[in-house]
Amino acid sequence: MGCGSIVLADRHPSMLAGIRSLLTIEADAVLMAVDEISLLAAIQKVVPDLIIADLSFPISGGTNVVRLIKQCNPAIKIIVLSTYDDPPVVDEIMKDGADGFVLRQRAVLDLIPAVREVCQGAHYMPKRGTER
Repeated sequence: MGCGSIVLADRHPSMLAGIRSLLTIEADAVLMAVDEISLLAAIQKVVPDLIIADLSFPISGGTNVVRLIKQCNPAIKIIVLSTYDDPPVVDEIMKDGADGFVLRQRAVLDLIPAVREVCQGAHYMPKRGTER
């Protein structure tokens, strides 16, 4: 089991460190990107199997992080982290090519199952309750 190499793209170093510690048993290597330049360098040099990216990760050029990654390498799998799960936003990022979606506040519970499913070729979506 495992996912090869994973890149975490988040501008919050404390969040990166926490997520990285969760993923060490799931990947051969876990790298961190805190800005667009380091993310693009990782995509080109490391060619990760999976990128876990914050939806609000700052990207220039009027695009989102999912589109940027897919433009660089359509084969890379992507799990998006977000603090909001508005259905239209989630639908858009999935349409753009994301393979999974995890609410940031549920990362401790949902991220490992998401990584396992996505690395096995499935998609991962959070279970939504009937209450908002």
